[in-house]
Amino acid sequence: MTPAAHFVPQKPIPYAELVAVTSAVMALNALAIDMMLPALGVIGAALGAARENDRQLIVVLYIVANGVSQLFMGPVVDHFGRRRVLLVALAAYAAGSLLSVIANSFTLLLAARAFQGAATAGARVAMLAMVRDRYAGAEMARVMSVAITIFMAAPIFAPLIGQGVLLIGDWRWTFGALLVYGALLAAWTLLRIPESQSAAARPPLSFAMAFAAYREFFSTRASLGYVAVQTLLFGGLFGFISSSEQVYVEQYRLGPWFPAAFGASAVGFALAAVINARIVAKIGMRRIARCGLLGLVALQIVHLGFHGLIAESGVFFAAFITATFFCMGFVTPNAQALAMEPAGHIAGVAAAANGFATGAFGGAIGGLIGRSYDGSTAPLVAAFAVLGAASLAASLWADGGVRPDPARREGAA
Repeated sequence: MTPAAHFVPQKPIPYAELVAVTSAVMALNALAIDMMLPALGVIGAALGAARENDRQLIVVLYIVANGVSQLFMGPVVDHFGRRRVLLVALAAYAAGSLLSVIANSFTLLLAARAFQGAATAGARVAMLAMVRDRYAGAEMARVMSVAITIFMAAPIFAPLIGQGVLLIGDWRWTFGALLVYGALLAAWTLLRIPESQSAAARPPLSFAMAFAAYREFFSTRASLGYVAVQTLLFGGLFGFISSSEQVYVEQYRLGPWFPAAFGASAVGFALAAVINARIVAKIGMRRIARCGLLGLVALQIVHLGFHGLIAESGVFFAAFITATFFCMGFVTPNAQALAMEPAGHIAGVAAAANGFATGAFGGAIGGLIGRSYDGSTAPLVAAFAVLGAASLAASLWADGGVRPDPARREGAA
């Protein structure tokens, strides 16, 4: 399978623009999640959330709906084409934002958020399939690293934007900003982004073929193993995101400094992604991912030790989380590329399976971690340690326990 086996473009698209639009589409989720964080307490109070931890559902339901919906989007993207699904998904994202703006009860807001998350699923699957249509292996990892570097600016600035919105208006303005972003991205796609899949390469839309494609993906050892790696790590990530407002604002009393502390973690992730893009072709995806996982596990063990010996401050916790995300930045883009590498002929299904597992199961794991918050960060740190060790085991299983050799195993990609 060549990297562009099904790539029949209607018109050329510059590499830089492909990376930019990929980043913008991936940022849909980051903005929809992270802009909410400073407003969670306000929204819960305004709409009558029954318990304090219920406010986390505004984030958790979005993530889970996004992950579950991707399972259905894979065959749709492969059958109807990438561009058409992307446009419809962006329009639905804007509609979900509008529903959130006008919601007059907590239940209705949660329903609107679930719809918005489901809509975003189509955009993510279509965009990842577009990238896989054009690139494979280390080159895809490089593209995703650059895209992740750019889109990670969203977690840095989104809480600041959300905090700023609360200074000039109420929480409904936050969803209005998401509506405008989705509309602008839809216009960009309509005017500039071509289809990347030829009509001849599109399979019929049938349950049997979709089931066969998913069975093929999940029965491929490398794909299944590296999807497990992403799912486990995203579980820790979502657990941190869903409880971060309570940790930084209520436990550590950072108040207006919460967006800065939260954004610092994104800086660590983005820095690692920049380095990964430069070294991945030389060192190899598997080796870099393995080192990142080893570093992540070691860091959590040290963090747990310090947690039991000293009275942890907000700054101290933020530093450890930033270092944790730095390690994750070496794992995530490579694991994503490794999972999709054997599945270029079913790129839509591969992207959907990847997103379904990381969103649905990762979101559920993160929700459980967030709900375990008891006024201490110990459960979160312990969860990162366990999930990191499990991810390392999954990567070893995916590679058959063989020491990675980039020249032998990844050179052809």
